[in-house]
Amino acid sequence: MEKSIYGYILHYSKRQQVMLTIMAIASFPFLYAFYEVPKRIINHISAAAEKKGVVFNVDAFGFEMDSITYLFAACGVFLVLVLVNQGFKYVINIYRGLTGERMLRRLRYDLYGRVLRFPQPTFKKVSQGEVIQMINAEVEPLGGFFGEAYSLPIFQGGYLLVILTFVLWQNVWLALAAIMFYPLQFYFIPKLQRRVNLLNKKRVRLVRGLSERIGETVSGVQEIHSNNTARLELAVFSNRLNDIFVTRYKAYLWKFVIKFINNTVNHLGPFFFYSFGGYLVIQGEFGFGTLVAVLAANKDLAAPWKELLNFYQRRADAAIKYDQVIEQFEPMGMMDEDLQIGEPDSVEPLVGNFSASGIRLEDETGHALIESASFETSHGKHVAIVGAGGSGKDQLGMLLSRLIVSTGGTLAVDGTPLDKLPEAVTGRRLGYVGPTAYIFSTSVKDNLTYGLKHRPLTPATYSDEEKAVRDKHEAESTVSGNSTDDSAADWIDYTAAGLDNPEALTQRALDVLDMVDLKEDIYELGLRGAIVPETNPQLVTRILEARAAFRKKLADPELSPLVEVFDKEKYNDNATVGENLLFGRPVGDAFDLDKLAEHPYVLEVLEIAGLTDLMMDAGRQVASTMVELFADLPPGHEFFERYAFISHEDLPVFQALLARLGREGVDALRDDEKTMLLSLPFRLSPARHRLDVVDESFKAQILAARKIFADNLPEDLQGTVEQFEQESYTAAASLQDNILFGKLAYGHARGTEEVGAAIADVVTMLELRDDIIAVGLDFQVGVGGGRLSSVQRQKLGLARAVIKQPDVLILNEATATIDGASQGRILENILDEFEGRSVIWVVHKAALAERFDKILVMQASRVVEQGDYAELDNEGSALTDLIRAE
Repeated sequence: MEKSIYGYILHYSKRQQVMLTIMAIASFPFLYAFYEVPKRIINHISAAAEKKGVVFNVDAFGFEMDSITYLFAACGVFLVLVLVNQGFKYVINIYRGLTGERMLRRLRYDLYGRVLRFPQPTFKKVSQGEVIQMINAEVEPLGGFFGEAYSLPIFQGGYLLVILTFVLWQNVWLALAAIMFYPLQFYFIPKLQRRVNLLNKKRVRLVRGLSERIGETVSGVQEIHSNNTARLELAVFSNRLNDIFVTRYKAYLWKFVIKFINNTVNHLGPFFFYSFGGYLVIQGEFGFGTLVAVLAANKDLAAPWKELLNFYQRRADAAIKYDQVIEQFEPMGMMDEDLQIGEPDSVEPLVGNFSASGIRLEDETGHALIESASFETSHGKHVAIVGAGGSGKDQLGMLLSRLIVSTGGTLAVDGTPLDKLPEAVTGRRLGYVGPTAYIFSTSVKDNLTYGLKHRPLTPATYSDEEKAVRDKHEAESTVSGNSTDDSAADWIDYTAAGLDNPEALTQRALDVLDMVDLKEDIYELGLRGAIVPETNPQLVTRILEARAAFRKKLADPELSPLVEVFDKEKYNDNATVGENLLFGRPVGDAFDLDKLAEHPYVLEVLEIAGLTDLMMDAGRQVASTMVELFADLPPGHEFFERYAFISHEDLPVFQALLARLGREGVDALRDDEKTMLLSLPFRLSPARHRLDVVDESFKAQILAARKIFADNLPEDLQGTVEQFEQESYTAAASLQDNILFGKLAYGHARGTEEVGAAIADVVTMLELRDDIIAVGLDFQVGVGGGRLSSVQRQKLGLARAVIKQPDVLILNEATATIDGASQGRILENILDEFEGRSVIWVVHKAALAERFDKILVMQASRVVEQGDYAELDNEGSALTDLIRAE
């Protein structure tokens, strides 16, 4: 990237800057005329006033007209000049803003592209918080500066010169009076501004550090909770905020010193015009209209001068920001752009041998992490790398995958230095999984196929309207120097995965998930998932078949007590009062089960059904019981978990509310207090909360209210609740809930496991398992895969590497966090899958190396032994010592 901000601007927006300059210069004659015409109008009016109403002829540019006509003609010209000058400003500002936004978009794109090329060690010194802060917030002010870098000083400077020329033309002494204090501003303002710039530079560093600290807090919040260090973190954060406050306050003070000087100087000009200019008018040196025009010009003189001074401040600030950002985005060892995004004519398989000769790897301090390592691996063989912690085996695994580059020696594959191969080769023909696989915030399927998405292969289908939007987006991306690839296209390289068509992908995904012992987990996610019936009608039919089959299973006396099925005519004791009232799944946010007592339509239904007083009385009974039973219990008592609708902190509130209710009656309660009482019975489940509040009479009235609710649902609320129907699929519910079509009975030991096993039997009998797993592939994993366990994330990372069919699979302690039984199965499955292809596995236990063709033993940053297991399994060998130590 260009070293200076002006170099960057000229490189990418020279044409736009020239256009802005031409427009600015073209506006100057009209600006001069804008001041000249009012002078002539006022002088004409003054002359006409002296003639006391006598109409006279005037010669205007060779045309003779009477004084009245001349007046209106001149005013018409003035109006045209107003429109022309404002039009110039409008066009220049719009084009300037467009140029700035495109340049800002380009800069952010360039910076993001450079992040993708950072060498891995850089991320140990630069936190993600700093990178985010720089790309988002720190470059934001540069957008405006990009557009005005050349045009604003030319336009405003020209504006200033035009006005000064006009004043000078009227009287040289008035012109000198107008600018006599400018030298003082030229001297003092830059000096003061330098102080502000230094403070701003410091502020940027402090804010960047604050972002880093916030990022660390978010990442380490569990440690903060588990070590009770919240007060320490708050103190550290407070200190950082204080440093920023002091810096900003100092900048604030100097900024307003500058403003004070500017404003004072700007108001000294009129003093001289009123005194000296008035004297000249009285002496008859020039006309009254001239003085008025000069005063108007002087007034306008302040605006461009102020703009130029402000521009100087913005220019200095922008230069600082640009320099700081570029400094951070040019780390040593950054990958060449062509190596990363270049697309070769063909990507040939990596079928050669890995050969290392005296490779060395140093950290940023010069300490050797790998020292003089030499070895060779044959293609198609399975190689294990073993060693104790700190031996360098982890770094060797990353070197072989080209994630880091050696600082000495030669590492080649098939005779080609590994660091010279483009990512189009290493990213497709090499597979890598480290100790902690990162999972992106999207679906399981998108993460699984991530390694197959290298370029758009099948264009997306658009309607005419969508195509127009897409074309505009592509054109704008081209102008801004951004990627024009369509993210909505199909990027999956099915051929690379060994597939003939997209339909085969799901089956391949199932095979790979089974290989890494994740298939059952995805099945569970599928049961928790939901589908859109219109897009998958066949599965809807099959799920309804499973519901019917499960209903037959409930005829078993041992299973039937574990589930209370939904029945439109019956009250479900294992559901809450609110769930019984709705008898369906809310769609969207119209009906929140926790806020039913606040919903106007629900309150209307209760009133119609005659339930309002009964529900209020039930709320009073629940609150009274809670206060009586739990007032003396400590926080966290198991009863609070059982009665989850009321917390220990709420008890004093309800205690005070009940006292008022007893003294003054329900009418004395505020609306929010009535809502608090009314909300309690909505959360009651008779099977779980045995409070003798929901009796048979209460249930009957709720059933009546259920019918009123469904039959009278207003038009604007239609579709906000999907009613339970025995023969209908409930789109708002999960697959499991659709099969179950009821509520698990409370209080049965192992009831959940037994019901789950019964559902699994039905799914197996109807051959639905793979269909449910396919739904699980669409499960959204959350930020960083947070909705998955750490083991599930790691297995998904393994599956992602396997499914892309690499020629060489490099696993760097990739199964260390997985339980022993799964480790063994995954190891055998992967080695069998990669029979005839290369596997290089940095194993976390030396004993696992027995299954491999070759073993590299690392010790103290060196490869101290290499050979097969039989050769190295002898007394006194480094491998034997490692196995014994484990």
